[in-house]
Formats: sequence, structure tokens, C-alpha cells
Amino acid sequence: MAPTTRRKAAQPPITDAQIELAAQAARCVVDTHEAIVGFLKHGQTLAEIDRFVGETLASMGAKSCFKGYRAGRHPPFPAHACLSVNETVVHGHPGSHQAPMKEGDVLKVDIGVSKHGWIGDAAYTYSFGEPDETTRKLMDCGKEALRLGIEAMQPGAELVEWARSIQHHVEKACGFHMVRGLGGHGYGRTLHAPPFISNTVPKVAAFEWREAHDTFVPGMLLAVEPMIAVGTGKITQHGNAWPLDIADGSQSVHYEADILITEDGPRNLTKGLEKLPDVVTR
Repeated sequence: MAPTTRRKAAQPPITDAQIELAAQAARCVVDTHEAIVGFLKHGQTLAEIDRFVGETLASMGAKSCFKGYRAGRHPPFPAHACLSVNETVVHGHPGSHQAPMKEGDVLKVDIGVSKHGWIGDAAYTYSFGEPDETTRKLMDCGKEALRLGIEAMQPGAELVEWARSIQHHVEKACGFHMVRGLGGHGYGRTLHAPPFISNTVPKVAAFEWREAHDTFVPGMLLAVEPMIAVGTGKITQHGNAWPLDIADGSQSVHYEADILITEDGPRNLTKGLEKLPDVVTR
């Protein structure tokens, strides 16, 4: 889940025992996505998919950290997972798209887990039926952007190196658009914590992204999440409703991973998610 506010403060030190708890929460997210791969089929509603997510988390002794989540003027988030279809890039839910999933639909599944007081938060994009050429390129672009961005998260590097890496790949190499105004975040015992991790390089860091020139420090837990669209990086929102849509109605994707910064480099706590099948054939 992308944060709706930006806060700035250093993350507290993390112990080996806490790292293990964070890793367990992240593993719950991956396991749930693995279960989803075998569950998704054409004709399902988002309500059915969300119910499956809730039941799967409960079977692992975990619960959603999204359901009931409050931010700003928003009402409590009404679902176990963020389920965002087509032009809805993030924060979709069963009430925002009630039609059954059909051939050609693209579903972003963002799962947030709370287990033993620690958070896991990661997203993956699924196509119902073989995607068209543009959508396939969009999905592959998103996965590769995430991989390149994680590589840039080296201890001592500035946070802006993440944005520089993914924005160049998405907009220069692939010709798509990074979604503006959204990004990743710190996490741990809370879903959203400092620092904000922008997906685009700021023109004026002091006003657009104050943390841009802060550095990656060992012990940081960061949920990083490229959000990409075909036609524009602009988004629209209807009042204080949760879903965020691509302004021109074009297709979008969302990928997210949980990263621990170590002395030796970034450790992907949700590793393996990027290798899951992403086409629903049933």
C-alpha cells in the first residue's frame, strides 16, 4: 500500500531477532501470493479474491494490516488486500470494481500482513489471459524496474539512486510513465514509517522529496514499489475514496518488495515473488 502522507525521521536500530520476525511477516506475503496463483480464475469477483486472502492469512496465524487502516480523510480501508483493476493503479477494493474478472483484465494484488507485531507488504500484477503486446511489455518493465531499483539500494548510496534507476528504465528504456506523487516507505512494526521513497527524481529536492539525499543505512526496512502506466503518470481520485486511477484511463501495473538494507547490500525479504506466474489461464 502506497503511503498517503510523508514523514521524515530515522528508523531505530533493528536486532537479529527483529529481522527474523520481519522476514517471517514478509514470507507470509509471498506464501499468500503463491496461494493466489492457484486460486485465481476468470469470472471471480474481487470480493471472492479478498475473502480468499483473508482466509489464507488466518490459516498462517497472520492478519491483514490493510483492513480497517485509516489515513487522513479516508474512511477505514474496507478489504484484506488492495485489489486494483486496469486503470486503477493502487488502493482498489471489492466495492470499487464489482464486475467479475474477465479476459484482458489486469489485477494488481497488494497484500499487507501483520504477524507477531511485524509487517510484511508486497504487490504483484496478474493478467487474466495472455496480455496484449503492450501490457506484456508493461508488466516486464515493472518487474525489471523493481530489480534494478533494488540493486541501487546500496548502504551509503542516496535514496534518490532508487528513483534514478527505476525512472530511467521505465521512461527512457521502456517508454512508459512512472506514476507521480506515490512511492514506497519505511515499515516495521507499523505499515507506514519514514523515509518516503519517491519513484521519480525530484526537480527541487527540498520541496518535492526532502529525504532524497539521505542515505541507505544498514538496518533500514523499506517497502519499495514502482507504479507504472502506459499513457501518463498523472492520477485521479474521487473525493476521499481510496482507489487511485490513471488519469487517461490507460493500463497500469504495480510491483512491491520488502527490502532490508545490510552491510553487504540490499536483502529482498520477499524474494521469489518476482518469479511467480503472472498469467491467469483458467
